[in-house]
Amino acid sequence: MGPQVVALIVLLLVTALLGLVWRSRQGRLRPHAVSDATADWAPRLSDLGVGPGSRATFVQFSAPVCTPCRATSRVLSALAAGEPGVVHTEIDVEEHPDLARESRVLRAPTVLVLDATGAEVVRASGAMTPAQARRALELATGTVSTRTVDAGRNA
Repeated sequence: MGPQVVALIVLLLVTALLGLVWRSRQGRLRPHAVSDATADWAPRLSDLGVGPGSRATFVQFSAPVCTPCRATSRVLSALAAGEPGVVHTEIDVEEHPDLARESRVLRAPTVLVLDATGAEVVRASGAMTPAQARRALELATGTVSTRTVDAGRNA
């Protein structure tokens, strides 16, 4: 084998590995420290004209050209519509860049899951599946322990 073939094989392996890492991080739930200064969302929701849910609120940061954002929006909207006391709101990162920066949003979609008090308890980046959204709701409402969040896709 020539050096070009070896380089091509190495490049393919590295690309496949990076793809697997990227896929494993899509929609992954990360518990959030409620003591964090950015955790209280009640005033921010009020400034946006959004009422918080009595059980939980999904705050989704999206971009207009983001296909995973639209898919995540459909998943969260359907879950909120079927669950009393659950609200889903979407924030355009282009219209609210300061809020996105202050909330440490690095990519779209990013979903912040708030509990009944407006405190951020879970965060996910990337497209969310219905199972991941349901798990996030369980974490926000206290029906499961944050220790049960697995390191994988939470499917």
